[in-house]
Amino acid sequence: MPCSLPSRCRPNAFAGALALTMGLAMAPGVWAQSPAPAKSSIYTCIDAQGRRLTSDRPIRECIDREQRELSSSGTTKRVLPPSYTAEERARLDAEKREAEQQQARLDEERRRDRVLIMRYPNRDAHDKARADALAQVDEVIDTVNKRLGELDKERQAIHTELEFYKGDPSQAPAWLRRKIADQEQQVGQQRRFLDERQQEKQRINQRFDEELGRLRALWSSPAARN
Repeated sequence: MPCSLPSRCRPNAFAGALALTMGLAMAPGVWAQSPAPAKSSIYTCIDAQGRRLTSDRPIRECIDREQRELSSSGTTKRVLPPSYTAEERARLDAEKREAEQQQARLDEERRRDRVLIMRYPNRDAHDKARADALAQVDEVIDTVNKRLGELDKERQAIHTELEFYKGDPSQAPAWLRRKIADQEQQVGQQRRFLDERQQEKQRINQRFDEELGRLRALWSSPAARN
């Protein structure tokens, strides 16, 4: 409502002027506190034709290759990997798995080499281990041969008993025929066991021969000893 008396209007005018003055005084501080607008990134790459491209957003021409996101000062903020199709990504994943498997095989081979050279630091140690392994099998073979000798004596005794039946097992009593069958079965078992032990000796020699070939390379390599 308009003021009719000048004496009453002056205070209000003064107050308005004071508010305006304070507002103007505070304005620079308000502007100073306002955040500066964010600076945009720069994307750069080299396309399939070898051209260096630059843009303020990811570059479509370089979708199949790496792109670098740069700050306003030119430093690399991050590297954007290529974008692939489903088929390309499956192929890359398969290649990655193959590479990882190959690396795992190499790591396992290095581990075995370390264990091997720690166990056999020289040729004498390896030769002794071979001899010990073969000696254990030879002990078993000696035991089998002794058992076969005992069975041979039993066989001779049986044949002596068969002489009463003119050497014809079909004429012998049931208990003697069972004894003959049991003796033949035991001889067969012992001979098969003996053959298995001979094959085991061959496998032992083959294993030690393969180890020796690898150890020769390790013994001659200073790096393998570290």
